[in-house]
Amino acid sequence: QVQLVESGGDSVQVGGSLRLSCVAAGFTERLYRMAWFRQPPGKEREGVALIAGQSPTSYAHDVKGRFAISRDNAENTLYLEMNNVKLEDTAIYYCAADTRYGFQTTSGGGPVESDYRYWGQGTQVTVSS
Repeated sequence: QVQLVESGGDSVQVGGSLRLSCVAAGFTERLYRMAWFRQPPGKEREGVALIAGQSPTSYAHDVKGRFAISRDNAENTLYLEMNNVKLEDTAIYYCAADTRYGFQTTSGGGPVESDYRYWGQGTQVTVSS
């Protein structure tokens, strides 16, 4: 059974930092592209960052320079380092992955939801002032 399990969500104050993790298990093929999405309260889910292969590939404009995506293939783990967080970063954060090559980005620079077949259950990040 394939699964993606996120962890690391927490409450944090404005300007603080947080690191999210996503462990992939049960996959028999290499996960070429992996990404983070988020869904703020009352809003649609949106792409945050994606990594294709080994190199961070793209970030949504509003997190670029503050967030960093990385992966550890040996540990089958995806990370999202969140720095200088803002109130608007409050959301449920989802890990997503796919084995297919190539990737797309939105006009805002983030990953495209339809590119990913596998999803985690989400982890809550709450930013307070």
